[in-house]
Amino acid sequence: MKINEVEQAIGITKKNIRFYEEQGLLAPARNASNGYRDYSARDLEVLGQIKLLRKLGIPIEEIRRLQSRRLTLTDCLDRHMVVLERESQNLASVRRFCAGLREQGVTLDTLEPEKLLAQMKEMEEGGTRFMDIQNKDKRRRKKDALIAAASILVFQLAVLGVCLWVSHLAEEPMPLPVLALLAGVLALTAGGILLALRERFKEIEGGELDEASKY
Repeated sequence: MKINEVEQAIGITKKNIRFYEEQGLLAPARNASNGYRDYSARDLEVLGQIKLLRKLGIPIEEIRRLQSRRLTLTDCLDRHMVVLERESQNLASVRRFCAGLREQGVTLDTLEPEKLLAQMKEMEEGGTRFMDIQNKDKRRRKKDALIAAASILVFQLAVLGVCLWVSHLAEEPMPLPVLALLAGVLALTAGGILLALRERFKEIEGGELDEASKY
């Protein structure tokens, strides 16, 4: 089955289907005669599963773990329900705040931003999340990912540096082919880390394209 037919059958855009392929959630076979993707009945079933799980709000990484059998659906749903309960409590807190403003008959002219923002800050310190906190969380997660990636790269450079130092002190310097091999391994590792970092950033930003985010 061609991707256009899959798009019609499942109701997922072609761009999103390709995104799932890039994420390793789907691996359709290639037609030997023309090299085009040839989606099977199993591929459609997998896409249906992905669509269902994404509509429930299950993250891409969780779906990946489900597919690799590192996580059972029961455990996944249990964890997701905990997240949903926290979000429900948070929304209830925000709703009470909005209801309080409404009951007080506050208008734009009588709004007291300084006082209300101080109250919101107290609520945030107590665990309530308002809209702008998501951007802060994204920045924090990106920072953590960058620190982890940088730490690995620094470690790799340190190992290479030690090898070069030992080679310099030795009576017989390390052969150039060996040094070239070590440098090549470092370069490949760095490339892999950068690719992983890029994918992590995509997940932090929400993963899928905006036009298909409901999946």
